[in-house]
Amino acid sequence: MSASTSDPADVSLSEARELLVDLVSIPSPTREEREAAKRLVDFFEAHDREVWIDAVGNVRAPADDSVLLTSHIDTVPGDIPVEVEETGDDEILWGRGSVDATGPLAAMATAAVRTGVSFVGVVGEEVDSKGSRYLVADREKSPEAVINGEPSGANGITLGYRGLIAGTYVATSESGHTSRPDPNAIQHAVRWWSAVEAHFEGGEYEPVFEQVTTKPVDIEGGVSDDGLSVEATMDVQLRVPPALDVETVREAAEAELEVGTVTWKDKVPPVMTSPRTEVARAFRVAIRNEDEEPRLLRKTGTSDMNIYAGAWDCPMVTYGPGNSDLDHAPDERLSLSEYDQSVSILERVSRTLSED
Repeated sequence: MSASTSDPADVSLSEARELLVDLVSIPSPTREEREAAKRLVDFFEAHDREVWIDAVGNVRAPADDSVLLTSHIDTVPGDIPVEVEETGDDEILWGRGSVDATGPLAAMATAAVRTGVSFVGVVGEEVDSKGSRYLVADREKSPEAVINGEPSGANGITLGYRGLIAGTYVATSESGHTSRPDPNAIQHAVRWWSAVEAHFEGGEYEPVFEQVTTKPVDIEGGVSDDGLSVEATMDVQLRVPPALDVETVREAAEAELEVGTVTWKDKVPPVMTSPRTEVARAFRVAIRNEDEEPRLLRKTGTSDMNIYAGAWDCPMVTYGPGNSDLDHAPDERLSLSEYDQSVSILERVSRTLSED
């Protein structure tokens, strides 16, 4: 889908904050993003921007495609009472999503309207990146640059994320008395995963970002309903550093498999971008303009930036207000002064990139 053009429009500081508080106040766990999406649509329509909700629920506001500002609408579940707390010379917004990633989302929507650049709010990032996957398949060509919205702090620029491979292990064994020495399906599952963990065990001083880390996320097992077998099912995830690829990690995990089968259902490649791209340079200048010192970050998790980097050959970074240590936390909260600062930085970066 080709982008249209749009004139910049003024968005006041109070309106930018109102958008943020409204979005945080609307529950938007994955698959329940519709009401938050409508609030975003109202915001863009109020400023005469072309906007619509696409087939999977993304909010699309195409314009100057010299830069695409994009963040995710969905949050993880969790009810944190929404309130703005006065703290001396700042105000703190409490609420689920204030950091991950409604803060970055609202900041990008504001900057997109102020500068006339493209914007997309995507759905499903917390589960399967449904929105970003649809976006890259639906667009006719890539934007010239991408800024993905996730918390980095107002002075942080995220250049890299590890990849992800997720799968489900299944084993079945004959039932029998528990005194028998033969291993059952549950033991086979535990032994396979222990072997995988041992294979990828990192060195004591090796940074986590450069390691393959392993995590079982769900396990079920026991005697079958008919009493004739023992069954085990285990869902697992492996995080993949940029030095490796997901196929290499998959093959190594499967090589430890002696009993049972594993089905891989989610593969996301790692990404590491250069700090010397025009996008990264524009951020360093904009952050210094706010009397801050830029920080270059690498994240141990995975984001929609991985999806974009795998599909689009253009410079990109991830940026947004908020302390990522508060992602998904029961005390999730965002400094409103930091939010204001990030809007200014995004606005300056967008203008720089659209003028180049």
